[in-house]
Amino acid sequence: MGLSVDLRQRVVEAVLGGGLSRNAAAKRFGVSIATAVRWVKRFETTGRISPAPSGGDRRSGRIEAQRDYLLGLIRRTPDITLLEIQERLIANCGERFSVSVLWRFFDRHGMTFKKNGARARATTPGRATATPGMVRAAARS
Repeated sequence: MGLSVDLRQRVVEAVLGGGLSRNAAAKRFGVSIATAVRWVKRFETTGRISPAPSGGDRRSGRIEAQRDYLLGLIRRTPDITLLEIQERLIANCGERFSVSVLWRFFDRHGMTFKKNGARARATTPGRATATPGMVRAAARS
């Protein structure tokens, strides 16, 4: 749990307006020295006391920079696999992304990679349905 904005403001005001050192302000308000230093530095650089947002996605910007290339690639070759997309990104853009990053990118953009009829799973010849001994009938009560 974070500390209140009020406490942050009192520490920063004690250092900048009250003439206390960061160490003395930290001791007076019961926070660590590192915290007091961080809060004062944040205020001096940004002019803000409130904490920075935490959580959320911080890394998808790199893959989103390739958005036009990736969506164009899918339009040109709709049956391409994620591994092939990964190889093309390395060859053409010099960018390396894991398959899971690519999958999440396409998921965010509402695209899926479903098998179609041409890529249906091969079955054993002469056995289009399951073996009768392997199928369990529904239990009757």
